[in-house]
Amino acid sequence: MTVRCEHCGTKNRVPGAAGGKPVCGNCHRPLPWIADAGDEDFTEVAERSSVPVLVDLWAAWCAPCRTVSPVLERIAHEMAGRLKLVKTDIDRAPRIRERFAVRAVPTLLLMRDGKVIDRRAGAAHAGPLRTWVEEALGRDT
Repeated sequence: MTVRCEHCGTKNRVPGAAGGKPVCGNCHRPLPWIADAGDEDFTEVAERSSVPVLVDLWAAWCAPCRTVSPVLERIAHEMAGRLKLVKTDIDRAPRIRERFAVRAVPTLLLMRDGKVIDRRAGAAHAGPLRTWVEEALGRDT
C-alpha cells in the first residue's frame, strides 16, 4: 500500500507485514499502517504485528461497515506509529470468521501480541470508537 505522509507529502510504500513501525522515508515521522488480511496471511499481518492491531471484520454487503471504515482509517492516521488497522472481508476469509465467532458485522477486535484484548460488534461514531481503542489499549499496558 502507498501512503502519503501527512507531514511532508512524500509517498511511501508500507507493506502489510513487517517488523518495526512504518515511518516516512523523507521526514521519518510515523505513517498510518493500514493493511488487508485474509485466511492465508492473517497471522503474519495481524498477529505478528509489532504494534497493537485494530481488526475490522467486515463484509462488502454491509452498509454499517462502509460507514465505519473511514472512521477506522482516521483513527489509524491519528494513532500512526501506535496502532495498525487490519481489514478482513469475512466473506473471503471464512476461517477467520469462524475462528472469531463473527455473528455481526462490523466486528472490531483489538489485538496485542497476537491476543484479542477487547472486541465490539456494530458501527459507532468516531468519538466512542476512539475512546474505546484508547481505553482498551491503556488497560492492557
